[in-house]
Amino acid sequence: MKVKLELKQITKENMAAVITITGVAAILCVVAFSTPNDILVGEMAYQKLWLGRMAVVFVICCLLSFCLNRKQNLSFPSIVTWVLIVLGGIEAIWGLRQIYGFAVSNHSLYALTGSFYNPGPYSGYLAMIFPLCLHEWLNLKEKTERTWIELGKYYMALGVMLLILCVLPAGMSRSAWIAAAVSGAWVYGMHVSWGSRLKTIRKRYKKKVVLACIAGGIIFIMIVYSLFQLKATSANGRLFMWKISTLAIAESPVVGHGIGNFISVYGRTQERYFANEEYSETEELVAGSPEYAFNEYLQIAIEYGIPFLFVVLLVIAFCLWEGSSEGRTGICGGVISVLVFAFSSYPMQIPGFAVTFYFLLAACVIGRSKIMLLLFISMIALLGTYYWKNNQYVVCKDWYRSKMLYNIGAYQSAKEEYEKLYSELKNRGAFLFEYGYCLHKLKEYDSSTKVLKEAMEHSNDPMILNIIGKNYQASGKYEKAEESLIRSTQRLPGRIYPYYLLAKLYAEPEYQQPEKLKRMVEVVLTKEPKVQSTAVKEMRVEVKKLLKQIN
Repeated sequence: MKVKLELKQITKENMAAVITITGVAAILCVVAFSTPNDILVGEMAYQKLWLGRMAVVFVICCLLSFCLNRKQNLSFPSIVTWVLIVLGGIEAIWGLRQIYGFAVSNHSLYALTGSFYNPGPYSGYLAMIFPLCLHEWLNLKEKTERTWIELGKYYMALGVMLLILCVLPAGMSRSAWIAAAVSGAWVYGMHVSWGSRLKTIRKRYKKKVVLACIAGGIIFIMIVYSLFQLKATSANGRLFMWKISTLAIAESPVVGHGIGNFISVYGRTQERYFANEEYSETEELVAGSPEYAFNEYLQIAIEYGIPFLFVVLLVIAFCLWEGSSEGRTGICGGVISVLVFAFSSYPMQIPGFAVTFYFLLAACVIGRSKIMLLLFISMIALLGTYYWKNNQYVVCKDWYRSKMLYNIGAYQSAKEEYEKLYSELKNRGAFLFEYGYCLHKLKEYDSSTKVLKEAMEHSNDPMILNIIGKNYQASGKYEKAEESLIRSTQRLPGRIYPYYLLAKLYAEPEYQQPEKLKRMVEVVLTKEPKVQSTAVKEMRVEVKKLLKQIN
């Protein structure tokens, strides 16, 4: 009888383990859900929808597991670790298939993206899983006698780690390389107790330690310089974005500018910066219209304020301290990797990646505690409910179909469709621009300007200002047209198109200004574009004709 009870208990424990693993895998695998063909590429609505659904699966599985296994608690960190290792192996194989042409990437400009839209976040995701594999492999390597399960884990951790090392260089993401190197070094250092060893070495060889530090510093500087020069334009672009972001933070450092307001705030700040005309040629060259700060810490400070950022960092630091104290080195390594990667990328803007990070933080503190796990389940339930209720996947499908009309120039039909979608998508800059442009093409200039001004609150694209300027010009409001077009040149001074539009404005018979026209013509003819194109050549030919007409 006793044996039967024990077997029944073991069976319940196994079932509980399987159910918990299923729940964790269900929600973490959402990051591998590629955007379907019926919405815009890179659109996150589909991933948010499935996060909402899988959050329900996770909650149900965890509650069932509690009912089946009330006495012995499962190791949540171990489950998260191995689910992520398996997902890392899938992503790495996915990437290898793309490299060798057996699978298509999700971006036309890049051969390697995995399930992501861009190789940057994809590489960052692999870099996050690398320390988990390294820690498990090092732990299992020490065991002289392994069970068949441990042997399987040993080869799986080693295999996934080698796959990641094969794919990571091809992603060309310096941020991911640094994240993997830093987190990997930390995991290995904790494993071999570098802290105590370094103390011993410092006591025995004081002079040699100083020389080693100097040599190490020189090598480090050389590596940083080499990584910078690998893609210097991209690096300069990141530095410029951080500069503008810092200026934006300085305007409202305590309470921030509000949730989701980064894009509009960044655009206004960049516009003011260039309006002062105290910028370098490099800054003009690398300036753009980014959707993210490419630094999660700066983006949080812009939207929520510095005090909120400080609280977030304290919570993360507590999780790392707790995880390190409990010996969860691999999990902590994954958190460190994301923290390093987030310094120059945007992992938290991808819902699946962000949720994975939350699971890593939770795994640092939960362990086998049911109370902490129940609290985390409640948080995931709330997050899943929010994603499910506020999801825009269906309306994004309608937008995608309407965009086809927009792309072929059927502006009247597109306008009618956009009118129906407006109430649902009025917080999306790209949608509002398309809607406003349709109205512009249909010569409904006042309505177009109204919609495009709304778009300015959700986008930093200077093209919006260009169309507003053209609306004002067509309506005979020349001074307002000039103001909008000058703002466009200040927002992105490297673009030739707004100078061309100003030249056409100054050539208008009702607003003829010969001196200003000459200056604009000179700018159009002499300014070097980022990319030479037929459009630039045509603009230059046309402004020469304008100058002849006015003379």
